[in-house]
Amino acid sequence: MARAMKVAIVDDEADMRQSISQWLALSGFDTETYASAEEALKGLNADFPGVVVSDIKMPGMDGMTFLKKLMSMDSGLPVILITGHGDVPMAVEAMRVGAFDFLEKPFNPDRMTELAKRATQLRRLTLDNRALRRELSDGTVLMKKLIGSSPVMERLREDILDLGQADSHVLIDGETGTGKTLVAHALHAVGARAGRKFVTISCAAWSEDQLSSKLFGPAEDGSLPLVEEARGGTLCLEDIESLSHPLQSRLLTVINEQGTPPETRIIAICNEHAPDTTLENVLRSDLYYRLGAMTIVLPPLRTRGEDILTLFTRMSEQFAEEYGCEAPQVTAQEAAQLLQAPWPGNVRQLVNIAERAVLQNRRGSGSIASLLMADNEASGPALTTEGKPLKDYVEAFERMLIDNTMRRHKGSIVAVMEELCLPRRTLNEKMAKYGLSRADYV
Repeated sequence: MARAMKVAIVDDEADMRQSISQWLALSGFDTETYASAEEALKGLNADFPGVVVSDIKMPGMDGMTFLKKLMSMDSGLPVILITGHGDVPMAVEAMRVGAFDFLEKPFNPDRMTELAKRATQLRRLTLDNRALRRELSDGTVLMKKLIGSSPVMERLREDILDLGQADSHVLIDGETGTGKTLVAHALHAVGARAGRKFVTISCAAWSEDQLSSKLFGPAEDGSLPLVEEARGGTLCLEDIESLSHPLQSRLLTVINEQGTPPETRIIAICNEHAPDTTLENVLRSDLYYRLGAMTIVLPPLRTRGEDILTLFTRMSEQFAEEYGCEAPQVTAQEAAQLLQAPWPGNVRQLVNIAERAVLQNRRGSGSIASLLMADNEASGPALTTEGKPLKDYVEAFERMLIDNTMRRHKGSIVAVMEELCLPRRTLNEKMAKYGLSRADYV
């Protein structure tokens, strides 16, 4: 469940600090109090997980100076100022400087709660977006998101590390839902351009005129065209198959005008083309060969074997934590059904089923099999999967069971031995066989 957001209360009057703190605490906030702005600055930082409520009139550093220091530290930090009647013009000026809002004394406590709730919602969104940006610029984090120990995933991670260090343009192909956008971010994040801009646009989301304006200018809102905004970094073109031939020609001109290595790297993502065609048929041949000098084709989920169970387990655990309930325990029969499913929607479909399985488990009804059946019926004729020997299903289930138990017991070998009724030597042998290490769970 989401933790309560903090509210830092700054006021030189002890009674006022205490009354605001008590009221907000009763409203579900986690409060901390400071007797001066100087004291508060020692306890606050740019990623403070909450908002600030401060008086304007204080000895030493006043509220306006305090606000300016907070804004220079983190312009996204919501600050609610408390003002006397004569200080309203100052409070209006504070809003211009960056204050979230102000309250005039004497104020209604309910109004304080309402403002604090709005401010914390804004702060949570700001911090979530900030964390996402950091995550998308961290190659290590992104590579960890490419879960799986199957040979095709090992090869994919190696390809990303190799191609990430190069400067050539890259073409990413693969079925829908396989994670192509994540791979594009990872290619940028592990390479020499990691600290530079990563600009992305979907070629299918705009009309030809709008896309031309956004990519090459002049932009209707006066902003830089994306080929200029991404200069020195990476320009990611999603749905490249939707790019019209005239715009393909303009893109080719931009590419040809760049030096070697190219000033701006282009990563083109193909999200859908007819089964009987290739990107070489869809794009101009000269553009195809410029973009496709380096190509990554993402594997469909149905070819990734026991990765399916690993992904399902990780996703269901994450959703269980989010919804504050237990993750569903996968039976041997359900594991076989997950491995046999055609997964036309690939990883995206698996994530959806994992979330619905958690919600079903919370209600105490439903089954994974029913979710798979409903999904396959809704998606129409499904791709077929090749049958596997019984031994493969048994080993995949066994690995998932040991992995889940090790994760639940945080790497306690003794606890895992007891729960699975395995002698230590057998457990060690099976962990070695399946590439599981105790260090990953501690």
